[in-house]
Amino acid sequence: MSNCKVIALTNQKGGVGKTTTAVNLGVSLVQQGKKVLLIDADAQANLTMALGYNRPDDIPITLSTVMQNIIDDKTLDASQGIIHHREGVDLLPSNIELSGFEVRLINAMSRERVLKTYVNEVKKNYDYVLIDCMPSLGMITFNALTAADSVIIPVQAQYLPAKGMTQLLGTIAKVRKHTNADLKIDGILLTLVDGRTNLAKSTVEALRENFGSHIRIYRSMIPAAVKAAEVSSKGTSIYTYEPNSPVSKAYASFTKEVLADGRQKERLHAAHEHAR
Repeated sequence: MSNCKVIALTNQKGGVGKTTTAVNLGVSLVQQGKKVLLIDADAQANLTMALGYNRPDDIPITLSTVMQNIIDDKTLDASQGIIHHREGVDLLPSNIELSGFEVRLINAMSRERVLKTYVNEVKKNYDYVLIDCMPSLGMITFNALTAADSVIIPVQAQYLPAKGMTQLLGTIAKVRKHTNADLKIDGILLTLVDGRTNLAKSTVEALRENFGSHIRIYRSMIPAAVKAAEVSSKGTSIYTYEPNSPVSKAYASFTKEVLADGRQKERLHAAHEHAR
């Protein structure tokens, strides 16, 4: 699927709802008829466990296996290691081996582009590839940003992220300069918004003030809810666990915004092809 959109969900601060967003956006896109691959690019394997695979270290083929095969110049089998989840998303899992692999990656040829080599092969089978990045700006995250078309940045509403955001934008600028000139920021998603909407408003205002109107903030905001936190231990999305909750409605509305971006990309792609 040449129009596949590859999105990295990234924020070097942990606990911002990044993995929860990857799961629920992925499942919601499937419900809209899209084919979706989730890639767990974090050695802590939170995404893998959130989908119910509670013993990631026992999984024989993971992201680090696939990336090592690329470094070793082995034939690339795009379906290798992919797990089909009962809610319709596919997953390339991760485990603790990824942290050791990050060290090995430092000496590899074209070390920033190893994941891109894999994604370019596998994306033919999908409409969306979502990469759940680890909460750091190391070599694996650099690989994810090099492989991605765009970035979604989940930000916790109660936390003023000015300093961390500056670091992240610096990394994105570095990626644009060296390995992926076309990398775009799709937007900032406010998560864990509790009833005190003034706090969310002040976070939005601070983000706008600090980062200008050039970064869009999604209109959908994900509310904080105990149930949403419980879901990640159940191995399902919020849609299976609590389909009518405010959180599931917020993720459904966020998915519509993401799909609207996708349609815009398709129109631009078609116009570009027509002009050639």
